[in-house]
Amino acid sequence: MTKTPVYLMPGLAASSSIFERIVLPSESFEVILLDWVQPKKDETLVSYAQRMAEKVVHENAVLIGVSFGGILVQEMAVFLNLRKLIIISSVKSKHEMPLRIKWAKATKVYKLIPTRKFENTEKLLKYTFGTILKQKVKLYEKYLFLRNKEYLDWAIEQVVCWERSIPDPRVIHIHGDLDEVFPAKNIKSFIAVKGGTHIMILMRFRWFNQYLPDIILNPEI
Repeated sequence: MTKTPVYLMPGLAASSSIFERIVLPSESFEVILLDWVQPKKDETLVSYAQRMAEKVVHENAVLIGVSFGGILVQEMAVFLNLRKLIIISSVKSKHEMPLRIKWAKATKVYKLIPTRKFENTEKLLKYTFGTILKQKVKLYEKYLFLRNKEYLDWAIEQVVCWERSIPDPRVIHIHGDLDEVFPAKNIKSFIAVKGGTHIMILMRFRWFNQYLPDIILNPEI
């Protein structure tokens, strides 16, 4: 039996370890984990996506991206012949962006984000108060992959300034109804995960383990 190759792309700055709880049946799927690479100076998202697309070595692969990774895989898909294109906790066009991101784009306020502070989450943890907040910082620390200022500045700008206006019709969109980054009220045509937040790939992994195989293999989805 030929296995279906499934490539997984994590969200902004995150490592592929965010998929550590996602288990696809090994007899049916070959899972390949992708990770962010450092962008070149002044590199466009299209150019970056073309470089990342070279890492997909299978024909008719399934490409799955989370959050900013979902934006990236849509740009990678331009250069690939895919079996399926799936995004999780992401957006299909600039029109699905929340008002605050549209405002950040219009005012360019995103350029003022002190990204250098994110390079040392130990200092951030030291000055946070409350168990829940500290747990979130520790979670962020565990799954953080690229934390340098150059990458973070580039990545934030690519999200805020993404110009896709017409969604790729191939996209299968899985989204949580409680997503706080990309609110579901702005999203059209998606598979809803009840109670799913922006980090549901971690917190609702049982849902994905149950339903993702059929979403991938079912030709009617």
